[in-house]
Amino acid sequence: MIDSVPHLMPKNTGWIEVIAGCMFSGKTEELIRRLRRAQIAKQKVKIFKPKIDVRYSESSIVSHNEQSLPSETIDDINEVLTHSKGAQVIGIDEAQFFSNDIINVCNQLANDGIRVIVAGLDQDYRGAPFEPMPQLLAIAEYITKSLAICVVCGNPADKTQRKTTSAERVIVGAADIYEARCRKCHYIPVEA
Repeated sequence: MIDSVPHLMPKNTGWIEVIAGCMFSGKTEELIRRLRRAQIAKQKVKIFKPKIDVRYSESSIVSHNEQSLPSETIDDINEVLTHSKGAQVIGIDEAQFFSNDIINVCNQLANDGIRVIVAGLDQDYRGAPFEPMPQLLAIAEYITKSLAICVVCGNPADKTQRKTTSAERVIVGAADIYEARCRKCHYIPVEA
């Protein structure tokens, strides 16, 4: 982790950190931890989440274990550029719900000297790469891959199992619709 190795902290530059993994792997929890540390260091922090994500709160990023931080809700990732003036650290949760414009936005922020921390699902419920996360992983200086625990066998899990038969790629939900699975226990649901 970047903040546990102080001699590797970049100086006088911006950078991109990506926290990726399946549902219930602690991505938002890790994002909140890093953002709280930045706040403790008296850095100006701005946090954003997509308007589509209203599972736990409309005005905060919230982890499945109920940790939270106030955030701005946005429709378009380009809004981050106008709402982040003066920020030293930008946090973006649920990156998979934004358009591919997030790549240019994150690059522009990092090029402007800002630390950008992004969290999101790296695979959809079928196990396919979840755009725009692959591109964010490619341009990030720091990557954290979070694993959950498979609810079937207890192995490390990196897949998100959908428990419904909908064929839509994006369905916002939590434990009511999804659970963590390992490679062996994950299957693609028969779609209605």
